[in-house]
Amino acid sequence: MISAKQEVQALLERLPEDCGLEDVQYHLYVIEKVQRGIQAANEHGSVPQDEAEQRLAKWTTE
Repeated sequence: MISAKQEVQALLERLPEDCGLEDVQYHLYVIEKVQRGIQAANEHGSVPQDEAEQRLAKWTTE
């Protein structure tokens, strides 16, 4: 498993040299949310794509 420090170092290597602190904060936020989503799916299960589409179809109108 990759450590938080390694994750930040990898992020900084991928970002352009002229990025600002807000860019770094945003990308760290996204990484954290994705990791939490994966953890939640592993712990509580997930919904297959077709079922998710059916559920969303009830909420949206065309």
